[in-house]
Amino acid sequence: MEKKCTVLIPAYEPEETMIALLKELRETTDWSVVIVDDGSGPDFAPLFETARQYALVTGYTENHGKGYALRRGMVYIKQYLPDTEIILTMDADGQHKVPDAVRVVKKSAALGRSLVIGSRAFTGKIPLRSRFGNGMTRFVYTLATGSRVTDTQTGLRAFHMDSLDYMLTIPGDRYEYEMTMLLQCPRDGIPIVEVPIETVYLNENKSSHFNALKDSARIYKDILKFCGSSLLSFLVDFLLFNLLAYLLRDRANGIVISNVIARVISATFNYVLNKRVVFQKKGDVGKTAVQYFALAVGILIANTAIVTLLYEHVVHVKWVAKLIAEVVLFVVNWCVQRFIIFKKTEEADGQ
Repeated sequence: MEKKCTVLIPAYEPEETMIALLKELRETTDWSVVIVDDGSGPDFAPLFETARQYALVTGYTENHGKGYALRRGMVYIKQYLPDTEIILTMDADGQHKVPDAVRVVKKSAALGRSLVIGSRAFTGKIPLRSRFGNGMTRFVYTLATGSRVTDTQTGLRAFHMDSLDYMLTIPGDRYEYEMTMLLQCPRDGIPIVEVPIETVYLNENKSSHFNALKDSARIYKDILKFCGSSLLSFLVDFLLFNLLAYLLRDRANGIVISNVIARVISATFNYVLNKRVVFQKKGDVGKTAVQYFALAVGILIANTAIVTLLYEHVVHVKWVAKLIAEVVLFVVNWCVQRFIIFKKTEEADGQ
């Protein structure tokens, strides 16, 4: 028996393509449709009034963002359509094809608790900002999770009704909500399954309200915070290293001694920043401290070896050798901290 599906469409200043999508959904499926007007304003009231012929419409007067609209729609479905079994999110711009949506829903219905996403291949004539944006986000996602997702920005997603309460706990009011969903689901035991879909961009994707600067900053905030913390710690380490290397320039093993002292001080500084600000890990100071400083020792040994090797055999410039070593070890440092030391768990973080 086919599972009952409800389509959730967040809409901010939509175009007539939304009405065309609603008509096709009405003609080809028996799904319920909920549209959330994300504060589009009075100029768009006639369009939403037309949409009421094909869908349930809810909303509010001020724009809050896509993530907020999605959660608002989920609450609406939970309250007014409780017999829903599959929730499918679609964008209002007409860039998701109904046959693709049907395949995503079928895949979700055939699986247990999971997040099924429609993934575009990004081949052919793709707007540059879309190609670059998804490529960059895909790289950051792989770096942050160790997993690969072809399309991190797709809005075509399906999940079971029993995951709705979980989806409501995911933070983020704007575009970062969808990225955070992809980050948190695997961590919390919800697998992500991809279904290939057609890549469609209408009018060079000019209808998108994605702000490349502000929304990218929200999406990448965790890794940006880590980069900021690493940069500050690097500056502490780098300045101390060069100061000590100068003071101990005539002493045997001066480079090694300088590197060890600088790293111990900067590592302590970095641990406090990462625990409290970047990963916001609560409690468990003893365990995380031991793990962190064990990592720091390993990084220190590798760092010292690389610096010494480069200085003596390759570049012969201390600060250049130090810089290369830091860049090489950055990714290792991030992955170990993100997935082992400061890994968030429901028990530890009270989620």
